[in-house]
Order: sequence, then C-alpha cells, then structure tokens
Amino acid sequence: MKKIYLDNAATTPIREEVITEMVRVMSEDFGNPSSTHSFGRTSRNTIELSRKSIASHLNAHASEIIFTSGATEANNWIIRNAVAHLHVTRIITSRIEHHAVLHAIEKMEHEFQVKVDFVKVNANGSIDLAHLNDLLSQNVPTLASLMHVNNETGVVTDIESVARMCKAAGVYFHSDTVQSVGKIKVDVQQFPVDFLVASAHKFHGPKGIGFAYIRKGLAVNPLFYGGEQEKGLRPGTEAVHNIAGMAKALELSYQLMDAERNHITSVKEYTTQRLYAHFPDVKVNGVDSLYNILNILLPFSPEKTSMILFNLDMKGIAVSRGSACQSGSTKPSHVLAEMLSEEELQKPSLRISFSHYNTHAEIDEFVNALLMI
Repeated sequence: MKKIYLDNAATTPIREEVITEMVRVMSEDFGNPSSTHSFGRTSRNTIELSRKSIASHLNAHASEIIFTSGATEANNWIIRNAVAHLHVTRIITSRIEHHAVLHAIEKMEHEFQVKVDFVKVNANGSIDLAHLNDLLSQNVPTLASLMHVNNETGVVTDIESVARMCKAAGVYFHSDTVQSVGKIKVDVQQFPVDFLVASAHKFHGPKGIGFAYIRKGLAVNPLFYGGEQEKGLRPGTEAVHNIAGMAKALELSYQLMDAERNHITSVKEYTTQRLYAHFPDVKVNGVDSLYNILNILLPFSPEKTSMILFNLDMKGIAVSRGSACQSGSTKPSHVLAEMLSEEELQKPSLRISFSHYNTHAEIDEFVNALLMI
C-alpha cells in the first residue's frame, strides 16, 4: 500500500543531502568538541561553521545563535530567563500559542506570580493588534510572546509590526518561529525581535536539535548547569552530527525556497479546489495561512468524526487534527476553540500540511479516501 504523508507541520522527512552530511560527520568528526587535540578541534570547527551558516540566513551574528535540543527547550529557557533574570513581571501572549509556550508561562504565573494578559484572537485566527497595542500601553516590565505562524491553522502574524510595537513600548519580544524558519525568510535586522526559536525537524532536518536566537546585549542565564559549552549557557557535549544536519537543512531550505514554495502552493490550491468540489460545505479554518498548512472543517456526522483519522491511516494517509504534541488528547484543539462555535468543534477539523514531496495525484487519493468514509 502506497503511503501518503500530509502531516509536515508535525515533522518533515529528512532530506537525503542532510542524511549524507550527518553520516559523514558521525564517521569523520567524532571527536569531543571540547577536547584540545585535532579530533576535538575538527568537531569544534564543524559546530562553529554551522553556527555561522545558520546566523547568516537570519542576518544575525553567530554569537546570537545558541544550540538547544529543540524549540520546546528554547521557549522554556527564554520565558524563564525573562522572568527570573530580566525581572519581567507581566507576560503578554495569546491563547493560540503552542503548549511549549503556554505551559511555560503558566509555570511562571504560579512560581513567580507573573501577571498574564491574553491578546484577543479574531474569528479568523489572527491576533487583534489593536488590543495588543492597548496592552502594551501599560507601563509594566513585560515580555510579549507571540508565534509567527500558528502550527494548527497556519495563520501568519505580522511579527515585524508586533516587534516594532513592542520596541516602542519598551517591551521584550519573543516569537516561536518553529513553523516559519526555513519556509519564510526571517531577517532579524529588519525588525527588533529579542528572542526567537526554531527546530530542525520542521525544515527537513534531524529531530532533537534546534536553536535560540538571543539578541546581542540581553542578559541570559543558563536553564541548567554543567560544562562550558555554548558559552556556558547550554552545557553538555554537543550533538555535532545534529548541528551539522540542521545547518545543511536550513541552507537547502533557503536555496530551494522559491521553487518549493511555488510547488507547495500549487498543491495546496489544488487540495482546496478538490475539497470544495466534493464537499461544498467545507470550511477553511483561518485566513491568510502559510502556503504549506491548510486547516479544514468537514461537514461530517458525529459517527464519522470519531474514526476519521483511523480510517485515513488505514488507507495509508497521514494527516492530523492539530498539534502532534496533543495527539493523545480527547479535548478539542485549544486553537480552534478560540475560533469555532461549540457545534463546529464537534465536527472534524483536519490539518493538512504539505511539503515539496507531495503531488496532485496524492491529493486525489486523499480526497477519494474522504469520500469513502
């Protein structure tokens, strides 16, 4: 049975070139990067070249890139640091953030009695920037944490405008850019974001590796303690092969971005056309979503809703009903709960997320499978 993968917002297949680079590093650059002999120096050089490469794509300084195990660690680190060491007493966020942000903020609320203000979310899934502006007018030491691209709906927030609003208000700005890095060109010199995070496995790199961008000059303390790796901010022997793989994956994502965006856009548009042709009452959740994510509300009965993912999986088709991190939950999506009515939440919403590997023929099979449910 041919399998069709339409869950790229959860994770992406690793590019062959990335695998080749990682295997080379594991075979040749196996020295401990902290060792002073030639084996260690070779591994250290691989890490620093990777750091420079990643920084160049963001138009950042290499010293502003800190490697982590992924965005969850980076989000937790940045949020805790803002409260514990930058003396933030209030956090502005939204209820549609990833749980790596929401749960970290909830912990700060209970541990440090930080005040949390939630920006209103419009019915189309976008952030109410007028309400954000009102919240920013309060003269309180504040961190604003708003994601760039929503991981469930693909709705894009104008973080350039948000960053400038925060800068004008003297507020620190942190953005979870997991779904945008590698798909949209992010230039940290164009807008004054203070912190952003990324995970390699979202742009065809390996799992277990990511990075935090921390603007030069900001006070940062480690989340945990040990060695002097990553300037003492992220101790532990570095996963050199993962770092090299991430750098290679980001390099290829930038090189191929225009061509792959055009292809993916055509696949997404074809998916929308086919769905509307066969399910006229289908609804798209979210407006102006990123070119690789489509979230739809299907006009299915309750008995079909409960087994829809199972039935698609039995046909070899992988999609999701939201964040992979919440796949075991029976609760409705916290993102869609901000946008849909109670009645709509009882119907199946599917997140279909594409990559350059997907084809129109696969979409035909996907729609045909839905018709048979």
